[in-house]
Amino acid sequence: MTESRWTRGRLLVATPLLGDSNFHRTVVFMLEHTEEGALGLVLNRPLEVDLEDALPEWSAYCAAPATVFGGGPVQPEAAFCLARLREPHPSEGFTPVLGDLGIVDLGHAPSDVPGEVTASRVFAGYAGWSPAQLEAELAETAWWVVDAEPDDVMTPDPDSLWRRVLRRQRGILSWMSTYPDDPMDN
Repeated sequence: MTESRWTRGRLLVATPLLGDSNFHRTVVFMLEHTEEGALGLVLNRPLEVDLEDALPEWSAYCAAPATVFGGGPVQPEAAFCLARLREPHPSEGFTPVLGDLGIVDLGHAPSDVPGEVTASRVFAGYAGWSPAQLEAELAETAWWVVDAEPDDVMTPDPDSLWRRVLRRQRGILSWMSTYPDDPMDN
C-alpha cells in the first residue's frame, strides 16, 4: 500500500482535539507507516534520566539536553536511537529516514557506526499504531502531518517544539501555534 507510507520521515503534530493525555501537544517523528501499522518517536518529552547513566558510550554523541526522551507509551523498556551521520548510507547498524538522520542500532558502539555519528538522541519506548489506526486518527483530525526538518529531532529546546513546528507552517496551522493550553483562558 504505497499511499500509507507518506508519513515516514514526517512529523505528526497533535491537534488540540486529540484527547489522549499521552500525546498532549506532542510532535512525533515517523519512522515507519505501512499496512501493518505505524511507528514513531515523540520528540518533545525529555525524561529525568541522564544519558550518561543510561548509555555512557553514547553520551559524548548526545545532542543537548543530554537526557533520555520518552519516545511514546508503547514498550517503555525498549530503547531507540536517532542519529545524524557525517556521511550517511544504509549499513548494518544505520537505517536512513530523512537526509543524514536515521535509526541507529544501539547494539553497536558509536565509533562502529559507518559514516561517523555527529549527534544522537535516545528514546525509551515508542508511539505505535495498529493497522488502519493512524489513518482513522488522521481522518478524525487528531494529528496534523507536516514536513520534518532534521533539526527537529535534535532540538535543544524540546519544550517549545510543538509551537515552533506549527509556527513555521502556512495559514491556519501557523495560527494554531498560539492555541492556549486551556481554551477557557482565551
